[in-house]
Amino acid sequence: MLPHCIAHRIRSGALFAALVAGALPSDASIGIEATPEALAAAMSTRRNVLLGEVHDNGVQHALRLEALRRRLEAGARPAIAFEQFDRQQQADIERVRREQPRNADALIAAAGARNWEWKYYRPFVELALEFDLPIVAANLSRGEAIKVATEGWGAIFNAAEQVALGLDRLPAEFISVHERAVARGHCDLLPIDSLPPMARAQIARDIVLARSVLPYFSHGVVLLTGNGHVRKDVGVPYWLNPEQRREVVSIGLLEADPDGTEGPVDDVRQRYDAFLATAPAERPDPCEALRRRPPPSTRP
Repeated sequence: MLPHCIAHRIRSGALFAALVAGALPSDASIGIEATPEALAAAMSTRRNVLLGEVHDNGVQHALRLEALRRRLEAGARPAIAFEQFDRQQQADIERVRREQPRNADALIAAAGARNWEWKYYRPFVELALEFDLPIVAANLSRGEAIKVATEGWGAIFNAAEQVALGLDRLPAEFISVHERAVARGHCDLLPIDSLPPMARAQIARDIVLARSVLPYFSHGVVLLTGNGHVRKDVGVPYWLNPEQRREVVSIGLLEADPDGTEGPVDDVRQRYDAFLATAPAERPDPCEALRRRPPPSTRP
């Protein structure tokens, strides 16, 4: 279970909604039960939802899918933004929807990035088609991420954008958090000099994800993405202005430690508006494959 010292555990969806709709402190995080009811209640507190995941955790995907269906059956009609579709594929998505309505397989074949396990995301595409919701291609492509890593911010942001975004004056701790995340994500096997460019690519992803969902804020949008991207302190919310942040709920779907005695993160209160934890997915040691190959210095 999660430690009570870092967040309240809320079993009642109605109670959760009441708390978040009220004057909840901005640094507070509420732990919710890992049920569709509780997750749907958390999602109902704001029109715009940043919904995290551990990418290969099937239990979490099933929870998110059922919670989203509950929201739709209750009348919500948000756009569904996918990290799994690169932003350049938006035209392909619209073309397939015109030519083959409700054909999820054709849409994924035409527009889906190949490096995702689509068995987890196809049901969300089907759900969006079933309810005729906008499908948003939200992500920075791998090619663009590599260019940012190797060439710098100017690879995708012009000079005016760089100034407006403050890319020349990012806080040192903000950059350090991203570099540590990259290092941990690669089992601490990367050379030190590869961390800054790879962190830059991840930051660029957050900026692009934020820009992709903003046009849908007035109507409502649910972003399906990894937990790192929904973090309030360094993820997509960082790139929203204060008014926009107030219109968003950031929800982390985390994995508890295998023994169930510790929380999945140390400072979850600063990372999410709400979170839940499931058992870890069964997976082979992800570090084993990395140990067998020399890591490229700028692989994002």
